[in-house]
Amino acid sequence: MPRLIHCLYFCAGMLFVPILASAAERPNFIFFLADDLGFNDVGFNNPDSFYETPHLDQLADSGTVFTDFYAACQVCSPTRASIMTGKYPARLKTTNFFSGKRPGTFEPAFFEEHLALEETTVAEALREGGYQTYFAGKWHLGPKGYEPELQGFDINRGGGVNGAPRSYFAPYKNIDALKDGPEGEYLTNRLAGESETFLRQAAKSGKPFLLYHSFYGVHTPLQAPEALVEKYRKKAEKLGLTSDDGRFESGHEAQVWPETKDPRVVRIRQDHAVYAAMVESLDTAVGRILKTLEESGAAGDTVVVFMSDNGGLSTSEGLPTSNVPLRGGKGWMYDGGIREPMVVRWPGVTRPGTRCNVPLISTDFYPTMLEMAGLESRPDQHVDGMSFVPLLRNPFAKFERGPIFWHYPHYSNQGGFPASAVRLGNHKLIQNLEDGSIELYNLEEDLREHNNLEQLETDSVKELLGTLNAWRRQIGAAPLQKNKRTGATPPVLW
Repeated sequence: MPRLIHCLYFCAGMLFVPILASAAERPNFIFFLADDLGFNDVGFNNPDSFYETPHLDQLADSGTVFTDFYAACQVCSPTRASIMTGKYPARLKTTNFFSGKRPGTFEPAFFEEHLALEETTVAEALREGGYQTYFAGKWHLGPKGYEPELQGFDINRGGGVNGAPRSYFAPYKNIDALKDGPEGEYLTNRLAGESETFLRQAAKSGKPFLLYHSFYGVHTPLQAPEALVEKYRKKAEKLGLTSDDGRFESGHEAQVWPETKDPRVVRIRQDHAVYAAMVESLDTAVGRILKTLEESGAAGDTVVVFMSDNGGLSTSEGLPTSNVPLRGGKGWMYDGGIREPMVVRWPGVTRPGTRCNVPLISTDFYPTMLEMAGLESRPDQHVDGMSFVPLLRNPFAKFERGPIFWHYPHYSNQGGFPASAVRLGNHKLIQNLEDGSIELYNLEEDLREHNNLEQLETDSVKELLGTLNAWRRQIGAAPLQKNKRTGATPPVLW
């Protein structure tokens, strides 16, 4: 019997030898970041999606899907800064998209409109560790003088001051660090080609690399190749849907949310042909890059990450997608605005087809990638991040992430109200910064965030609000400001 037990332990240990060996090597990284892609816009989260994402679904099948992964903000620039720095936007004072200063009942908080050069980004940390670094696509982290080349990237293709292209078809007009292609060239396809070129060269060099591919899609303007658009028009007709292509009479309902003074029309189903074509174009670009990775022979040594910077656009600017059953969308503090599609494939480590429901947030990428690369952590830099490598090894491992926080002292273009929030376990508390009102939801039981438990679970409210207040004081979270026109002064909440 002792020999049998010893043999069993030996065999079990041998099963983990390849995992430990692969983890010990210094992997490459391909980091895909979509823009405005909703949690339910991908097949691996929503098998009934109107959109087709076969390459992303294949990536998910080969890695670990994180079902409760959050962006650090409901709009783009703050989340992008959190990935680069491992810090909450409130700590960085980068709490809104750069140039967003919409007033409301009160004036929004002051915020920085650039990512400070004094921050050591994850790209700089990897480059100092021997990595070659490449950036393609949307940057949107500051004006001239704050480009990717000054934040740790050796090569920049298309990243600059602008948040969105004026056109997805050449001539692009306002895409920095990218020469215009032939007239009619589609931007998503062009950037995929640029990344493929870098990948072929990097794989031959023998030096580890970070390929950070940041899509402009599926952000507005809503434009896609006509053949793909026609495909989805026909699909909508076949399914008995009326694809509106910008018209507002189908797939929407007028929904008044009592927490806001600004009722919004909300898309409640996916049927927009142009948006669907943009999603498929993004998915095809991912497939092209991953095919080139396979052909290069580097796939077995490369970590692949995919996520989006904020929730799907469902309440403004053409409201092209639906996040149902999640509430809200881009610009909102509800999960439709901050819960993201996220998958990681780490060959030899992540188990194919696994899912993890531990709540995590975009500040966690930085320390995770350093640990994966075998580099020393930088706790003074990624102070708000926590490595989730244990969950990559075992998605069911006991993992105490602790609370995760949001702070958005602004009025979003999409109708969202200024708010702070905290999630701990299955509970999520939101505080409206205009009047201090509280919403409390149990996300395990109420994914739609429709059943406010504030009056029923007073102990939870007290605990979570105390945690949120302590955090806001500790990081110096900026409050709303006095209304210059009316003199209205916001309440003091922390």
